[in-house]
Amino acid sequence: MKRELGIARCGLACCLCAENAECGGCDSDNCPDSAICENKACSIEKGISHCYVCEKDCKKGLLNKIKPYGFTLFAKRYGLDRLLDCLEKNEERGIVYHREGIIGDYDDFDDVEKLIEFIKTGKR
Repeated sequence: MKRELGIARCGLACCLCAENAECGGCDSDNCPDSAICENKACSIEKGISHCYVCEKDCKKGLLNKIKPYGFTLFAKRYGLDRLLDCLEKNEERGIVYHREGIIGDYDDFDDVEKLIEFIKTGKR
């Protein structure tokens, strides 16, 4: 886990991402989707660092997918440090963020509350 990368503005876990080893997160100059990211543009326009800081319950851009929405909701409720702590513990338990391409253990949910419970406990 690269904890220093934290989570993306939209909630994706940059700290666990293995998709692009050169990427330094969404505020770096080498994020592959930086120019087209709706969540980055919106948060910059609002003057906030991440979607979890926003007061609205939004499903714009990547927040229309359960994993980034669930991570964002978790950070809103419990804070970024607790999210990172849980992700780190889950990684130690063998929970994989990217198992096949960009699909991993956090993607197998259709209920955001079940995903949040999985983040907390590492158990289905």
